[in-house]
Amino acid sequence: MTGDEDFPTRSFRLYWRAEAVSSFGTYITLLALQTLVVLTLHGSAAQVGWLNAARWLPFLVLGVVVGAVVDRHPRRPVMIATDLAQAVLLALVPLLWWLHRLTFPALLAVVLGYGTASVIHGAAEMAFLPRLVERRHLQRAHARIDGADAVAMSAGPALGGLLVGLLGAPVAVLADAASYVVSAVTLGRISVAEPASRQGASARDLVLEIRDGIRWIYRESDLVTLSLTTHGWFVGNAVVGVVLAPYALRTLSLTPFEFGIVGALGGLGALLGAGVTTRVGLWLGTGRTIIVCRAISTAGVLVMVTAAGSGREWTSLAVLGAGQGLYGLAMGLSNSHEMSFRQLVTPDELQARTNTTLRSLNRAVMVVVAPLAGLAADAWGIRPALLLAALVFAIVTLALAASSFRTVRAPA
Repeated sequence: MTGDEDFPTRSFRLYWRAEAVSSFGTYITLLALQTLVVLTLHGSAAQVGWLNAARWLPFLVLGVVVGAVVDRHPRRPVMIATDLAQAVLLALVPLLWWLHRLTFPALLAVVLGYGTASVIHGAAEMAFLPRLVERRHLQRAHARIDGADAVAMSAGPALGGLLVGLLGAPVAVLADAASYVVSAVTLGRISVAEPASRQGASARDLVLEIRDGIRWIYRESDLVTLSLTTHGWFVGNAVVGVVLAPYALRTLSLTPFEFGIVGALGGLGALLGAGVTTRVGLWLGTGRTIIVCRAISTAGVLVMVTAAGSGREWTSLAVLGAGQGLYGLAMGLSNSHEMSFRQLVTPDELQARTNTTLRSLNRAVMVVVAPLAGLAADAWGIRPALLLAALVFAIVTLALAASSFRTVRAPA
């Protein structure tokens, strides 16, 4: 890449295409796996929580180590290898089902392996983008990626619900396996010069590099306020992620296809957010934009809570979908500003460690909170659990608004 190339470059378009395809399959799988637990395996909200925890557990166990290792290697080959690994692991779900060996523990094992490949891929993926895109285009690049992700969030759950209804949840997972193969092939077409691997790292070297990454985030950079409040946001998000499927499928008696429509409305909200995020950021600034998004997340969950008292099934579907739409809008608006700000203030040699450490700690929150949220939902009820999530989002919003982060604008 040269400094006078226009945006987007061919390499970024290929990167974007690979991300878009795999995101589409991922949203199908997220719906299919939750539906599989609730309807095929007749699981509880607590088991949905354990499923989510298994998906994020590798971030907790391996995340900070993976970031330090990936910083030592070219990032594109790592992305290709982990795409293929995820494809193979997901293909095991329909295979086990066909062999009548698909149990909840077996599903957890597959999801654990899938999550391990995902954490490695994510470390390389986020650290690779600044090597493809000039600094001044990073926020726009993230906005385009978020736009594609929002389209996937819209169409993926709806298609996932249709596939689950027609073929069953286990077979629907094959769509995601195929998407990872397409992503790997697309990434293989990117031509970019990357530094050679740094060999000979001792365990002590890795520990020191991990320490440097953590110190950078929480002591030496401007990321600490955003990082800590984002950890809090993931507490609320973990609760929503656990209780939404049993809330829709059991409390509201929606069908898998209707549940997919709810997810699609969330994706439409995210698409709208991604479409206007650059303009909103220029108007409000990075800090205020993210604060507004946290407030919208709070409102979205409160709307979801009212779906159970809305009467008829179609009304419940509309209200739950509206809440999901607001929730998606907040994510579509905020993500590109959070990610570009993080990358703009972080040196290249710390990119994988910074991104993966933060993602790991955020997912660690999910690992801890998801099972607890499932147990709480089973004990107290779904609606009180959703109200708890709204309270967490409100606290995060107020904490950010009371800090100096509200005046932050991304560096040029």
